[in-house]
Amino acid sequence: MDSLLLSRRDLQFLLYEWLEVESLTQADRYADHSRETFDAALDTCERIATELFAPHNQKADQHEPHFDGRSVALIDEVGPALRAFADAGLIAAGHDYALGGMQLPAVVEKAGLTYMYAANVGTSAYPLLTMGNANLLLAHGSDAQREAFVKPELEGRYFGTMCLSEPQAGSSLSDIATRADYESESAFGPQYRVTGNKMWISGGDHELSENIVHLVLAKIPGPDGKPIPGVKGISLLLVPKFLVNHDGTLGERNDVQLAGINHKMGYRGTVNCLLNFGEGTAHRPGGKGGAVGYLVGKAHHGLAYMFHMMNEARIGVGLGAVALGYTGYLHALDYARNRPQGRAIGNEGKDPSSPQTRIINHADVKRMLLAQKSYVEGALAFNLYCARLVDEARVTADTEERARLTLLLDILTPIAKSWPSQWCLAANDLAIQVHGGYGYTREYKVEQFYRDNRLNPIHEGTHGIQGLDLLGRKVVMENGAAFKLFAGRVAETVGKARAHESLSGFADALELRFRRLAEVTRALWSAGDTQLTLANASVYLEAFGHVAIAWIWLEQGLAAETKEGDFYEGKRSAMRYFFRWELPKVDAQLDLLASLDRTALDMQDAFF
Repeated sequence: MDSLLLSRRDLQFLLYEWLEVESLTQADRYADHSRETFDAALDTCERIATELFAPHNQKADQHEPHFDGRSVALIDEVGPALRAFADAGLIAAGHDYALGGMQLPAVVEKAGLTYMYAANVGTSAYPLLTMGNANLLLAHGSDAQREAFVKPELEGRYFGTMCLSEPQAGSSLSDIATRADYESESAFGPQYRVTGNKMWISGGDHELSENIVHLVLAKIPGPDGKPIPGVKGISLLLVPKFLVNHDGTLGERNDVQLAGINHKMGYRGTVNCLLNFGEGTAHRPGGKGGAVGYLVGKAHHGLAYMFHMMNEARIGVGLGAVALGYTGYLHALDYARNRPQGRAIGNEGKDPSSPQTRIINHADVKRMLLAQKSYVEGALAFNLYCARLVDEARVTADTEERARLTLLLDILTPIAKSWPSQWCLAANDLAIQVHGGYGYTREYKVEQFYRDNRLNPIHEGTHGIQGLDLLGRKVVMENGAAFKLFAGRVAETVGKARAHESLSGFADALELRFRRLAEVTRALWSAGDTQLTLANASVYLEAFGHVAIAWIWLEQGLAAETKEGDFYEGKRSAMRYFFRWELPKVDAQLDLLASLDRTALDMQDAFF
């Protein structure tokens, strides 16, 4: 039976026929690899996802983590699944051999991890947060911090978190109040005492690992003893749940206390916490009160360092949204192929004694399935394209080319996070609709997919924040260099597509919308009023995203253009659907943006 998690055939097409990942093996870093090793990694991911992650997905949703007065308790199946994930080397898969990794290309690694998200996004969160945590420390931590904390993370013995938000601050990180006071020098760098509260901490407390490595944003006081206002005063501290001795053994429990577990609409398998730092004890002998934390990098550079993990997490959120949309689509497709209901429209359907037809034969059901297919396959292709950029930047010896690839990834990251979070959630909504009343019951999995996916437009930077990032920063940075790079990629695809009669109309449609997008971008920034420019940034994000996914569909159309078979016909049909049903939606959005509409900006509290 074909998997209901992801389509392996689609992954093969994306990786080998379109992105040509086998060519990466020409680089020294990936020279030991081949299609066989890539497929073996995907096989391992699919097996662990199918056998150990998927079976407890609904159980974890129905039996949330809870605090029993001493520790956080989770269902028994979570621990063995995570141990199998770590034992297979998947936490370290993309890292150097010297770190115990496989030096697997990011694009293959992300493709494999998508199986985990599709199988059980709640359980997947623990190792995937750990991977981002370890990557940040490898980039910005000290040698001693890497040795003591990163190596156990890559082995799966320690897990990691990111602690940014606070109850009173939300997404406004300049308003955080968590404080770090210098205490002394230590083997792991400058040692501070951290006091404050952090909210919405996924994986913040549990018994799944020997230790938890919290990466905490806090403000180090200035010379006057007062916190430096704004984001400039923010530093990054490594705060372990248990202190670590010089020989690597665990010491006493650090002053990091669970203050409460948040109960969410979805993602229920991931324990999500309010944590108190430095409130469990008043003062330690000979030192200040607070949790022991070690400075990562330089003081007051914390937000820049944390963006290393945040940007990785944003792409991960997008991939998680893709996976939930994709598995929902496959469940809806399977249901539609097997559910008899109604009869064909026309004379042949008027006879009540004639057999019922499968609902996949109804045009409206096919419309809903086509929409889902266009969303999830387009989003998966887009995010794997982003991962391919990571690999290209990693292996190129040309520093200027590396800078260009990084810039291109920068402008695509808000799309990689937010477009799947919006439209693969829409796919989940349609999957419920295909199931009819059954889709709204817990006996079928699609209702949980929707609830789990509904978090993705919120966390790691809300939809609105991604819009502000794209329009307010990314399209104008370095005098529009990133936007120009994206324009070059689109123009290249349009040029190739024009050489094929069957694709030339789609090339024209994409070029028309991209030119309009560029014109509107210039108009928005010529308004002379930043508030007005950014007032409708979310609409800009959505229009930009649809143009970007249309570009990716044209790319897939090129890869499938000369090939025959049901799979390729399916690709062409999904591309046709997106261009005819979805891309025209941006016309009204771009008209609205060009008008510099003030409706939302001018609305007053009292008017509501």
